[in-house]
Amino acid sequence: TGVQTCALPIFKTALVDNGKTNKWLAEQLGKDPATVSKWCTNACQPSLEMMMTIAKLLNVDLNDLVRFEAVPDPVIKE
Repeated sequence: TGVQTCALPIFKTALVDNGKTNKWLAEQLGKDPATVSKWCTNACQPSLEMMMTIAKLLNVDLNDLVRFEAVPDPVIKE
């Protein structure tokens, strides 16, 4: 369903920094507020495409919404 499971978005911080609410973001995206709440608490994550849209709405870089350091280093198999 397009759910990212490794990256940890930090939408709540981005929303607060922009003076926006979960409800505002839900309205902009046509999503249920409960879904946005789950994103903000990291209960689940939106698709990459949705994250790009959120970044544009909040006028932030996509990298600002993802903590890449939280992603474990991959194990390369030979």
